Amino acid sequence: MGHMTICGAGIFGLSIAWEALRRGTSVTVIDPNGVGAGASGGVVGALQPHTPEPWNDKKQFQFDSLAMAPTFWDAVEATSGISSGYAQAGRLQPLPTERAVDLARVRQPAAAARWADQGDWEIIERPEGGWCPPSATGLYVRDTLSAILNPRRACESLAAAIRARGGRIVASGRLEGPVVWATGWQGLLDLSRQVGKPVGNGVKGQAALLQHNAAGQPQIYAEGLHIIPHIDGTVAIGSTSERAFDDPTTTDAQLDELIGKAGDLVPVLHGARVLHRWAGVRPRAQSRAPLLGPWPDRPGHFIANGGFKIGFGMAPGCAEVLCDLILEDKDRIPGDFHTRELMG
Repeated sequence: MGHMTICGAGIFGLSIAWEALRRGTSVTVIDPNGVGAGASGGVVGALQPHTPEPWNDKKQFQFDSLAMAPTFWDAVEATSGISSGYAQAGRLQPLPTERAVDLARVRQPAAAARWADQGDWEIIERPEGGWCPPSATGLYVRDTLSAILNPRRACESLAAAIRARGGRIVASGRLEGPVVWATGWQGLLDLSRQVGKPVGNGVKGQAALLQHNAAGQPQIYAEGLHIIPHIDGTVAIGSTSERAFDDPTTTDAQLDELIGKAGDLVPVLHGARVLHRWAGVRPRAQSRAPLLGPWPDRPGHFIANGGFKIGFGMAPGCAEVLCDLILEDKDRIPGDFHTRELMG
């Protein structure tokens, strides 16, 4: 059966553990800070595809991973008994200029061709009701491929499912068998020091959870802001992107501005009670794509990092291809994601 050790109990580490258990490999996950203690323990949870035109291998991989998500989270929830908050609720985006409208019209047939029966991309007029931001053109893109989940609950659900299947999640322990390092932004800094060049860094994000029940509505992306109506009757908004920061976990006036902006875009959120203010540091690889594959010059050690803003959407696919490599010696990792690029 074999054994695998995974360092890091964020979304990448937990997803890889779940996939390895599914294939009959025993697993120990080690994280001194606990499940979802880093960027994976946030509040936003937007699973969004890239634009359908132009197309590339990264977009195809993300699309395939998003298409895997319903089956992935159904199996996790059935095993754990804990809701991940996953729902394929779709997304609404205003088209603020005529150029944006023209681009959307080009992308509409591309989405029909690329996404097939997994989701629709359509240009619509302003929908009725209060769950809608303004649009200078009066037009919007609505897609049905985008999904949401509750990041903290999703990690808790995965952790419970792993334990139910016999996996261990511990604060410390021996490294046995193949070792996967899914250690977030600090792991990227460690890797940068080893290979002698920048591999990636951390980008701080601040987000908030509001008391407002818009369950069943699509997520909104407008003016760089994500507004996520979770199925538990809360709404998440975020996030800032801060390259320079003193404290990775504190919130400040930048988050206050986001909360105010959310109310300006969607007036029904004005005055909503703030349930939680969150800050964390997301791991961003230099390529902006996930970083997967063997750790250079460390036989038997592997990297799974760089999820940045798309880690939850990419996790099912990343877990599958990394387990293919480690357990079956099949290398299906896309070139742009592969750690061999570090040696170039």
